[in-house]
Amino acid sequence: MYGLIGRMTARAGQREALTAILLDRVALGMPGCLSYVVSHDPADPEAIRVSEVWINEAAHRDALADEAVKTLLRRGLPLIATFEDATVTTPVGGLGLG
Repeated sequence: MYGLIGRMTARAGQREALTAILLDRVALGMPGCLSYVVSHDPADPEAIRVSEVWINEAAHRDALADEAVKTLLRRGLPLIATFEDATVTTPVGGLGLG
């Protein structure tokens, strides 16, 4: 499995709008995605964390190449003030991961 944990900070007052865009991605379908969780950071009113688990890195790469996903990303980018490097993980199991 291939995992990512990322943190971003929305521009002032834009966290809800950015969250909605991130969650719109789920509606597009995410083949190969085992888990995709968008969370608000309670310590920072503009921070968002995204945790993802994919069957493998290729499935994640394929998802990013999808034109509909690219369109969503273009909508979201102007709402992001900062984006920290995502942490790559190797999930080994857990609830919902088999």
